Amino acid sequence: MLASAGYLLTMFGDCIITFVFNGGSSADKIEIANHKWHIAGANGTRNGIDIGVCYGLLGNDLPPATEVVSLFKSNGIQKMRLFNPNPDALQALRGSQIQVTVGVANEDLPALANSREAANSWFTTNVKPYLNDIEFSYIAVGNEALPGQFGPNIGPAMHNLKDVLLENNLHGIQVTTVISTVVLGTSYPPSAGAFSEESASGMTYVLKFLSDYGAPIMVNVYPYFAYAAEPENVRLDYAQFTAEGAVVQDGSLSYSNLFDATVDAFIWSMEKVGFPNVDVAIGESGWPSAGNGRFTTPDLARTYNQNFMNHVIQSRGTPKRPNKYMDAHIFAMFNENLKPAGTEQNYGLFYPNKTPVYPMFS
Repeated sequence: MLASAGYLLTMFGDCIITFVFNGGSSADKIEIANHKWHIAGANGTRNGIDIGVCYGLLGNDLPPATEVVSLFKSNGIQKMRLFNPNPDALQALRGSQIQVTVGVANEDLPALANSREAANSWFTTNVKPYLNDIEFSYIAVGNEALPGQFGPNIGPAMHNLKDVLLENNLHGIQVTTVISTVVLGTSYPPSAGAFSEESASGMTYVLKFLSDYGAPIMVNVYPYFAYAAEPENVRLDYAQFTAEGAVVQDGSLSYSNLFDATVDAFIWSMEKVGFPNVDVAIGESGWPSAGNGRFTTPDLARTYNQNFMNHVIQSRGTPKRPNKYMDAHIFAMFNENLKPAGTEQNYGLFYPNKTPVYPMFS
């Protein structure tokens, strides 16, 4: 996190640029784009699109990592989420100026939770060699590990990795974890949002850490699942950001899309365990283009992902936190043929031959 003693606002065309100066307390800072200044307009940042895409590797026909990085850059995609620290991907990212979220695999959590030495070894192998050439934004400690067998390891592993980063004077790399909405026991209406009994204790531990260090919680949000499971109750336009006007009224808050309602249910849940100010980032969101009949077509996938991207880069926030920037990632860059058959293989924006499944960035 950046701490600032002062700031300067100036105009660049129709955009505001915030320059943040080091020193002073965090109470003095102005937050722009997750503590980083950038020049933002209607279509993203000055040099590309201010959204990330998840680069999964569960395919035996995927292009080399160097070509993948080139594909990110040629489409103006500024951020990448890696689910694990793949050496080929990290090597290809050197000098790319792509902002990287690198994940810690769930199976590595027990070792990192139990040993500062193991955390230091992970850092020394997977982050330190690349520091001069890669901009690491986040280390994501586990993916949807709570609730579950690895859940108790998340908090201690986060602490150990954060300590290692601080020992190396790396205050700008944030440590977080990625959570599924399965941790919600109640999500409708959003103001009734509450963590499940099974998840509440683990979430409280994680949120205390994130609150202490000013880092966001990453949440995976998939309106597709709700629509596909109950199309008679969940409207397609509500799931796809295309509804005109409010679909759900929750007190004074009006919801025209399920994404916002889900995020706000999570925010309400955090408030109820004592953490009203932790930011939310989106670990992944997307819509499959095939695998489940009429619910999964290229047109539906494009509509959702395009509207999701626009929602993010225009910093619309949610009804509970309007005009609030959220870091976010689309799932995923490629169709991956080693995933389970069906929709799981068909979330990609691109086929493995690098041709678009549907146009997104042109």
